[in-house]
Amino acid sequence: MNDWTDWTGRRVLVTGAEGFIGSTLVDLLVARGASVRALVHYKPYAERGYLARHLSGGQVEMLAGDVRDPGRVQDVVAGCDTVFHLAALIGIPYSYQAPEAYVQTNVVGTQNVAAACLRHGARLVHTSTSEVYGTARTVPITEEHPLQPQSPYSASKIGADMAALAHWHSFELPVVVVRPFNTYGPRQSARAVIPTILAQLHSGARQIRLGSTTPTRDFTFATDTAEGFLAAARSEAALGRVLNLGTGREISIGDLAHRLIAASGREAEVVTDPGRLRPGGSEVERLLSDNRLARELTGWQPRVTLDQGLRETSAWVAAHLDAFAPGRYQV
Repeated sequence: MNDWTDWTGRRVLVTGAEGFIGSTLVDLLVARGASVRALVHYKPYAERGYLARHLSGGQVEMLAGDVRDPGRVQDVVAGCDTVFHLAALIGIPYSYQAPEAYVQTNVVGTQNVAAACLRHGARLVHTSTSEVYGTARTVPITEEHPLQPQSPYSASKIGADMAALAHWHSFELPVVVVRPFNTYGPRQSARAVIPTILAQLHSGARQIRLGSTTPTRDFTFATDTAEGFLAAARSEAALGRVLNLGTGREISIGDLAHRLIAASGREAEVVTDPGRLRPGGSEVERLLSDNRLARELTGWQPRVTLDQGLRETSAWVAAHLDAFAPGRYQV
């Protein structure tokens, strides 16, 4: 098993590098000595986002592009030995409104990235999601659990996973699929439940408006998830495999809300907002990971407790409240 903590001299590409998990991964790669190429979605203005602090040091090369463009993807993969593919459309509510966009970005985009890795001899770490499992039939959820497309988003990610793994089976491309359970932490957008609750709390709301509070989730802190990516990339035993990245502990959304109220130091009650409910057959009721395979094949294990992570995330949201619109439901 290789040491995943030393990336000195390695040339890597991170797609979706400006995002919540992507930028956290870039931070770790730079700290470990990697030379990072960051593929970001083109914007006609000079905003550098969470990657700005790395650009002057020369360890991060920021390139604009779109994974739906196969020619551009070929260009940015060339010269890299490892590709972390995180670029995706991720919001579940928006997938009900624009399902075709999810197919194009998540499935076709992954096909383009895998084909480029095959051509240029790069190892691929592809990002999946625990949403592909749907409501748990058995818990904890192993990598052998049936895949259930309970939303257009999860269906697109199932297709993306299969496209990546097909390149392993058909062409011997070195591929690892990492399947994070619900990642949270600083930099996460308001579309996710934890920053949604914290933004409401820190804006002074006395009622926390949520969708269903009964589903349970397995929440993993962002740096733990990013460490899992690095560990998977350096494990020969993980090639051709799917690895769950979760803590193996679950909490209901309702109980989570009360933990967040405590972490924020505020006072509030939790109420159900019908506008935030998912369609009945689409709600995933329970997600709880079995992370034994990732631990056995890579040596990775989560280290940040839920309470530690919630306190750190609460402090970050409070300091960046102007980035949120607490009174508006964001799909």
